[in-house]
Amino acid sequence: MPIPASESDLVSLFRELGAKAPEQWAHSQITEGIPQLMRFLFLKSAWESIPTEGDTKWIDKQVARARANPTEPYAGLGQVLDRCRASGISDRDLNELARCLQAQTLFSIGYLIDGPTYLPDSIEDLSWGLFQIGEDGRPIGRQISGLHESVLDFDPTGREMRPRSDG
Repeated sequence: MPIPASESDLVSLFRELGAKAPEQWAHSQITEGIPQLMRFLFLKSAWESIPTEGDTKWIDKQVARARANPTEPYAGLGQVLDRCRASGISDRDLNELARCLQAQTLFSIGYLIDGPTYLPDSIEDLSWGLFQIGEDGRPIGRQISGLHESVLDFDPTGREMRPRSDG
């Protein structure tokens, strides 16, 4: 299916995808030419990697994986989680720690996608970005930018990564 060209069709698609304020996303894309559907899909996909609040099954998986293969890449995560549990840190706290760190990393990557944050003085005119590409593999349309600006909007709790009021 091609990207809808009408605002009403785009609103319907954003709504189907679960966007908060689908009208705003669609209106911005149509009137400002900002590739909001691409921004939305990137961030929604990226948030799929961040643990949801209350789902701590990933901790058991990481611990079991580390015990089974203690020298594989990322085994240190399971080992640290195991030690944290042994010292009395709750799965809820470990999950909150992981969620915050991963959301901060997503923010940093979203910012970095807009271009380099560090360039040595000897390098000039270097830039990069995220673009939709055509069938020929070449960029089309405007750069998909400002991802960091919307990272917190995608927190499924609706709290924009603020702590729960119950501690």
